[in-house]
Amino acid sequence: MKSQVKVAAIAVESHPARTESNLQEIRRWAHRAAEQGADLILCPELSVTGFVPNHPVGDHAQWLREVLQGAWAMSEPLDGPAVRELQGISSEFGVFLAAGLLENAGNVLYNTHVLVGEGRLYARWRKMHIPMFEMPVYNGGGVPEVVDTPLGRIGANICFDALLPESTRLLGVQGCEIALFPFAADPAPGTAQAWSAWARPVLQARCAENGLYGIACNYRGQVAYAGAAQTFPGGTMVVGPSGAVLAESAEPLLFTELAAQSLLDARAAFEYTFRFRRPELYGSLAR
Repeated sequence: MKSQVKVAAIAVESHPARTESNLQEIRRWAHRAAEQGADLILCPELSVTGFVPNHPVGDHAQWLREVLQGAWAMSEPLDGPAVRELQGISSEFGVFLAAGLLENAGNVLYNTHVLVGEGRLYARWRKMHIPMFEMPVYNGGGVPEVVDTPLGRIGANICFDALLPESTRLLGVQGCEIALFPFAADPAPGTAQAWSAWARPVLQARCAENGLYGIACNYRGQVAYAGAAQTFPGGTMVVGPSGAVLAESAEPLLFTELAAQSLLDARAAFEYTFRFRRPELYGSLAR
């Protein structure tokens, strides 16, 4: 990992089926973050194509037909214009940028987060564990890859994935140093503080269990589509490799510096349980 990495978690506001304006919003915030020296910028889950609200109150069958048609219409392949635009933003401002979209993979859709940097696509991660209300829209992805970048080894868990410890462990066993946690969550009573209280213990555990940094940001804004609506409160957080919360905010933009020395210190501590793992004992967990 680079000795110092300045990260920005940005709870940009985005809306379903408004990809062009969502990208403009990402560009605006990325410009602001880059001006303040950010090396790495994280935007929320589905921040490019928008999050489709999934709590219908009317005719469920009609809602599902409209949502599926709309999801296919707003989805894009990874070599499509949205990812190319993200690559352009990355090059223009000299940053690594991570954002989410509905991915058209040919015959299925995925909830995908991409990392672009140096003008190219560095990584793509597909949400693995799909909550029941989202199951009709997209499929679950495979093992998330950890990629080498000039900033360090980076991986991602998307929203619900973080609630299952195996998700982040898949990153840990690949030597991940910085984990990205993009969310779209609206825990009661629907404030950024409520999101932080809900996400904080989970992220602290995932980071401490695996000795890695965690950067999290939550979707922000009111979304309406096909007769359903949800309001997301935003919220941002950075957790250190010992599990301590380094920074959190209800504001859209959060800056923090990550230090490679702190990563080494956490992995040298007595409480770093990752080194005591005994995988040869765990075969029954996969059966």
